[in-house]
Amino acid sequence: MQQSAVPELAHTHTRPIHWLATATAVAGVMALSSLLQPDSATAAQTPPQETRSAPVAAPPAPEGVDFPLECGPVQAVVEQKASGDLDGDGRPETIAVVHCDAGISTPPDGVYVLTQGEDASQPRIVATLVDPEDRFTVSDFAVRDGAVLATLLGYSSSDVPTCCPDTKENAKWQWKNGAFVRSSPADARSV
Repeated sequence: MQQSAVPELAHTHTRPIHWLATATAVAGVMALSSLLQPDSATAAQTPPQETRSAPVAAPPAPEGVDFPLECGPVQAVVEQKASGDLDGDGRPETIAVVHCDAGISTPPDGVYVLTQGEDASQPRIVATLVDPEDRFTVSDFAVRDGAVLATLLGYSSSDVPTCCPDTKENAKWQWKNGAFVRSSPADARSV
């Protein structure tokens, strides 16, 4: 190995005092920079523009609606509900799954579409998607992408007890040409 002709300089070896001096210098620069700030801007700033959107109406509440169910001495119960703009008018509709409050057995469900105009005091039923007379029980109920989706549990015959539905079919309703149109895959099957 060849030796350098220049003797080693003292500043080429770092010692703790060098690190302390560097840290002190950096801290001093930072402190000084926080004291020296640029002058305030004098150009006129434009205030942010307000964006106004139409207020979104609240979906109609199913409470107090007189559903077309014959429940005798018991009351109608809203088992499930969901809301969404089904007809594209910018106002949400409420879809209610309703049945009679039977203590035992599985009462059939009715599925009703409710709407409420701006000047109306009460919601009104505008469509019946599932009639309780069809003896279906609704499960997996949702509103997605402007469509009502449900799984309908039913009975293959009148001999099947109401506690134990033995058929299952998927249903989908969408608003088309002024009415709710049901489309469902041909996959009705026994359970």
